[in-house]
Amino acid sequence: MKQPDALREGTTHGGDGRRTFRLFPLAVVVVVLLATSACSKLTFVRQDFSRGDYDQIARKVDVSDDKRDKASSARVHLQRAQEKLLTGDYPGTEREARQALKIDPKSVDAYTLMGAAAERSGATAQAGEHYRRAAELAPTSGGVLNNYGVWLCGQGQAAQSLAWFDRALADSSYHTPAMALANAGSCALRAGQDVRAATNLRDAISLDPANPVALGAMAELEFRQGRAFEARAFSERRLAAAPADRNALLLASQIEQKLGDTAAAARYVQRMRAEFPETQGSGMGDDGRR
Repeated sequence: MKQPDALREGTTHGGDGRRTFRLFPLAVVVVVLLATSACSKLTFVRQDFSRGDYDQIARKVDVSDDKRDKASSARVHLQRAQEKLLTGDYPGTEREARQALKIDPKSVDAYTLMGAAAERSGATAQAGEHYRRAAELAPTSGGVLNNYGVWLCGQGQAAQSLAWFDRALADSSYHTPAMALANAGSCALRAGQDVRAATNLRDAISLDPANPVALGAMAELEFRQGRAFEARAFSERRLAAAPADRNALLLASQIEQKLGDTAAAARYVQRMRAEFPETQGSGMGDDGRR
């Protein structure tokens, strides 16, 4: 069964040792990656930077002129890497990020950008190395630990990923704990740990009632446990919270089929085929069967 989305984010470490979440070199957004998870891996889609829920962080650099010049130069390369990521120039993203690493070999931002670029270009193993290196450099940073947990979960290591989400949630300064809770719940569901999944997902929804990851996973969990009416409620909330993906529509059709509303099930299948024309099967499963 397909699973719902997962979320990544970017983290920055200032020159004075302070951590701030989500990378904004020169007041520009860097990385919050939305992921649609399949049973075997997570497939990343383009970021949507039209949303207004990003913090604006202006970094102060109170150091010597030489260090200030180096820090400024590194930020320029990071900004260029970010811009190239947004335009789909993944080799350019890596090139600029590596230039930043020449100036600051411990740049968590650079490794995060390289991880995102590698993952989008299909170099999944390399992406994991970059996310792991970022986690080594920032072992208490919620956003960085969340990223590596998502990668592990996408590589079939759902149970192992849970420890990384726990570490992310231990960061008292983590700005978006609902994100890690939603990811933890989704991955716990994938690992067959339904009790933990329910706890994490309900906590995520309590913090962020419109979290599409948590809502989609709760719909899946309720459906899996035979509570189709409850699954329908969460499915409808998921579809209202964010643009539909194939998995959300597929699950909605399966729920309606289970409840005996074949007309509603057919409408979801029709919508799925119209919005995702590569879809095969009847909507009752990837191969046309449930």
